[in-house]
Amino acid sequence: MCYSNSSTSKNIELTKKYGKKIPKGMDETPVFFSSGFSYPTWRIVTKESTLENMNWGLIPSWFKDADYKDIASMTLNARVETVGEKASFKNLIHRSECIVPSTGFFEWQTSGKEKIPYFIRPANGPIFSMAGFYDEWLDPFLGTVRKTFTILTCPANELMAEIHNSKKRMPVILETSQENLWLEGKIDLKDMLMPIESACITAHEVSKKIILSKENNISEVQLPFENSFFTQGELF
Repeated sequence: MCYSNSSTSKNIELTKKYGKKIPKGMDETPVFFSSGFSYPTWRIVTKESTLENMNWGLIPSWFKDADYKDIASMTLNARVETVGEKASFKNLIHRSECIVPSTGFFEWQTSGKEKIPYFIRPANGPIFSMAGFYDEWLDPFLGTVRKTFTILTCPANELMAEIHNSKKRMPVILETSQENLWLEGKIDLKDMLMPIESACITAHEVSKKIILSKENNISEVQLPFENSFFTQGELF
């Protein structure tokens, strides 16, 4: 599953790639590492003409409780195989598709009793376009509208199956030719079952110590690193 992500693109880069306007004052502070379980704010692409800020962890419009974290922690990802069956997502299909721009995500490989972190980034170009859905929720106590999103996941490609070897999952990453079609709700979910080719991504081991520290949102978290408990084989 994709629970840790990065977003270090400048607003101008997102404008050029997606053809969207940037709202005045939209924050572009680089995010080198962010856990979905902190429900971070992300720059999101929809079919609207302007980029929007949304929080990771989808809160369905029908949710009535005050503590949104109860459901947001379970909706960081949506499995493409079952998204049409889940109450949180099924009404969003062909209506509320979005793209989650990413400059790379983190995943863990199981090696015996150890977990080894990897950073996975685009092999061609600076940005992954992750497929997602979004919704709008009216906070019943504050009376404010919160926009939130989830990231679709699919079976892993060959490379990701070796990295994420416990779950063998990965984000649904759109090809450039699919981006507008996805936003317009014109792609069938069954076409999302086939993951992007391994050649489109590259990966390297990163420091477990930095990732597990309280100060992990630093550029060093993305740098290649060989953890002392693991001797890298011929995976790459």
